[in-house]
Amino acid sequence: MLFFVHCPGKQINLAGIKKYQCCQKNTTAMKRLLSCIVLIIFAHNMSGAQQPAQGPCQTNAAFRQFDFWLGDWEAFAPSGKKAGDSKIELILDSCVILENWTSTTMGYKGKSFNTFNTTNNKWQQTWVDNTGSVTYYSDGVFTDGKMILTTKNEQQQDGSIKMLRMTFSKLSNDKVRQFGESSVDEGKTWKTDFDLEYRRKK
Repeated sequence: MLFFVHCPGKQINLAGIKKYQCCQKNTTAMKRLLSCIVLIIFAHNMSGAQQPAQGPCQTNAAFRQFDFWLGDWEAFAPSGKKAGDSKIELILDSCVILENWTSTTMGYKGKSFNTFNTTNNKWQQTWVDNTGSVTYYSDGVFTDGKMILTTKNEQQQDGSIKMLRMTFSKLSNDKVRQFGESSVDEGKTWKTDFDLEYRRKK
């Protein structure tokens, strides 16, 4: 019975001496080929292992409800007068939306930190500014495409006891409305404090 081994281009009878000569010539090439295959498999496995797992803020859809506010904006009052500039960005592995506000008057600046609290399923905002003011919107809900943030009925920076409420509405991909109100009767009636239209910078 004859046995054959395949060398490039032809079969060689194992019983013949030529089979040794052929395979000897191709031993180095085969070793190189096998080494390449091993390296490719190793690199593929390592690339898969090194991919970071997505965090909870990237996989929980609730964290993305306020993303329509992200961007670089100019804010205008209903009169058409520019009120300020605001850059809204994601930080901390997409867990926090950071607002960077600069007013057009008196050098007023502020920042807000907005996030979804998975403990009570509420959106919450903490606002701080360069006058030392702090406002905490503890009760935030996303409903009918709008983000509504409300404070408790408590003493504000001006000494008054009232509730504050802000409603953010997406008007288009390049416009967002921010409507601010306050109530001195625990939410029975509301007074308009400001009304801004954010226009995305081109």
